[in-house]
Amino acid sequence: MIWLKALLFTLFVPGTTLALVPYWILASEANGRLSLGVFRWLGLVPFLAGVAGLASCYAAFAMVGRGTPSPLDPPRTLVAVGLYRFLRNPIYVSAVLVLVGEAVLWQAPALVLYAGLFWLANHLFVIGYEEPTLRRRFGPSYEAYWAAVPRWVPQRPRTSVRRASRTATR
Repeated sequence: MIWLKALLFTLFVPGTTLALVPYWILASEANGRLSLGVFRWLGLVPFLAGVAGLASCYAAFAMVGRGTPSPLDPPRTLVAVGLYRFLRNPIYVSAVLVLVGEAVLWQAPALVLYAGLFWLANHLFVIGYEEPTLRRRFGPSYEAYWAAVPRWVPQRPRTSVRRASRTATR
């Protein structure tokens, strides 16, 4: 059932923001394209990395967190595995990678602007809603995770995420 909910969420939210909106932008754009030639295919790198990141995060939410990325059915336990060991928001970073890949593949500067606005909207959502909500839901475990793992730029955790999480729950 979790996988079905995750699939429905994917069709509606990422399906809209990563496919439908870019399609509308591309359809309405008049001569706003760059000519990258064969280099446009380099857009496959961020696009595929983003798709793989989204799939990995959704799987971690379902298998470890027993929930979905939807705020209506969030994970029941703190997810600090996979990409979540290296940054706190890999779903949003993966989505931006998909958009950047699309911008390069379609040679569309308007999609680069959209990717930037998409990231800004997600940043405001994260600091205004998501982080305070996770602090309330998971308490000291999230505090330890927050202290150990950066928000946007992937890097090795400052301390062991599992050790910090275990220490905080004692």
